[in-house]
Amino acid sequence: MKLLLLVVYFAVLVGIGFYCRRHATDVNGFVLGGRSVGPWLTAFAYGTSYFSAVVFVGYAGQFGWKYGIAATWAGIGNAIIGSLMAWAILGRRTRIMTQHLDSATMPTFFGKRFESRSLKIGASVIIFVFLIPYTASLYNGLSRLFGMAFNIDYSVCIILMAVLTCIYVTVGGYMATAINDFIQGIIMLFGIVVVIAAVLSSKGGLMTALDGLARVTDTAVTDTPGIFASFLGPDPVNLLGVVILTSLGTWGLPQMVQKFYAITDESAIKKGTIISTLFALVVAGGCYFLGGFGRLFSDQIDIEANGFDSVIPTMLSNLSPILIALVVVLVLSASMSTLSSLVITSSSTLTLDFIKETVGKKMDNKQQLLWIRFLIIVFVAISAIIALIQYKSNVTFIAQLMGISWGALAGAFLAPFLYSLYWKKTTKASCWVCFLFGSILMIANMVVRPAFPVLLQSPINCGAFAMLAGLVIVPVVSWLTRKPDEAYVEEIFDCYNKETTVPQKTALGK
Repeated sequence: MKLLLLVVYFAVLVGIGFYCRRHATDVNGFVLGGRSVGPWLTAFAYGTSYFSAVVFVGYAGQFGWKYGIAATWAGIGNAIIGSLMAWAILGRRTRIMTQHLDSATMPTFFGKRFESRSLKIGASVIIFVFLIPYTASLYNGLSRLFGMAFNIDYSVCIILMAVLTCIYVTVGGYMATAINDFIQGIIMLFGIVVVIAAVLSSKGGLMTALDGLARVTDTAVTDTPGIFASFLGPDPVNLLGVVILTSLGTWGLPQMVQKFYAITDESAIKKGTIISTLFALVVAGGCYFLGGFGRLFSDQIDIEANGFDSVIPTMLSNLSPILIALVVVLVLSASMSTLSSLVITSSSTLTLDFIKETVGKKMDNKQQLLWIRFLIIVFVAISAIIALIQYKSNVTFIAQLMGISWGALAGAFLAPFLYSLYWKKTTKASCWVCFLFGSILMIANMVVRPAFPVLLQSPINCGAFAMLAGLVIVPVVSWLTRKPDEAYVEEIFDCYNKETTVPQKTALGK
């Protein structure tokens, strides 16, 4: 039954890839779906790219164990800051300005917004360097679940996931990814609700589970009774760092922001905002809420020996075979949707912003599309090889690099992108300073972590700091450096002033 469920699931993914070939005949269609993607597909593509096995198995287990039920705040932050505010603040302006500048990627946006070839290439290098380890991290968390459900070698799971993602992404492009994301999102929504109900039921229901959690004590953490069932948990300061990194970080991640490029119209933005927020509330809120009960299974979990990744699989190990199969498909869906988004972002960025800008200036549309498809296969292969190396030899360096990827990307891009959409006086120099600050800070955190202040030794807190610091760095450096060409900037921002006719239900007439 479990294998049959997987076979049907894989067949649907590949079938959709071939169905969407007609949308992937040029670069615009392949990378952005022709900028005609509706609210449901865009919202689900955004949500499924946001949440992967890293969240469900890694973060939910780790932060649920550390902060108890208060870890749910991370999921609430993901919904309000990472989805609702991101769509409201970035969605419309991103769609308008990127179309005006004819940019399909974030580096192209920076290059045209600031008339800077070097800024475009620099952004593409940062994305290439930090998205690869992030892509490899998506395979983490699947190993224990596949071992528990099928008793097969994790290597088979990695190779199967890589091959299937390659097929449907290279054939169908962004539209195939968006449709598959919708199906995978439905599985995630249904799966997380069923799993939470089953796990809590195994502990006597919600109120009994909360009562049991309130009785858990850990003198190594705190002597306060009932702390793991409390509103803010045992460590609200570090919990705030988790909320900021995992919520505000989406504003600067290329694979997330790029979803706004493809939205079809105004109504799609409004609907997409609501759908995406509710999706995040259920999936992210559900994951962290579930992880918060991890300590009820402490008699079966050895954190010292098996790490935090063992928390969620242990909680699920006593479920029925059909529910375990559902969990495996749920986590596989989350990982494959995020993987497909990352490899499209990586391959399109490297092709359009680096190769075309340096050695392939004469490439036509067909050649660019061929390079993007080829690089998708290369990126998936590299990420799979890294995951296999880590699995076989437990290379801790790779695991550390995965941890800093999100902080480095968001720390480098969040502030420059946000200010570029809203503030005419943003300068090229301020973007460069923020790019370098975010990237170098996170690399330094990995290499010389003990030299950092205690609060910033955590890669999560350091990444959150990089993002917040960028919001100060960009305006300060912009005030101190040469102002951009006023006429050029006015022409760019004039795209927001273009008159358009809408029905009275959208805007009242005079």
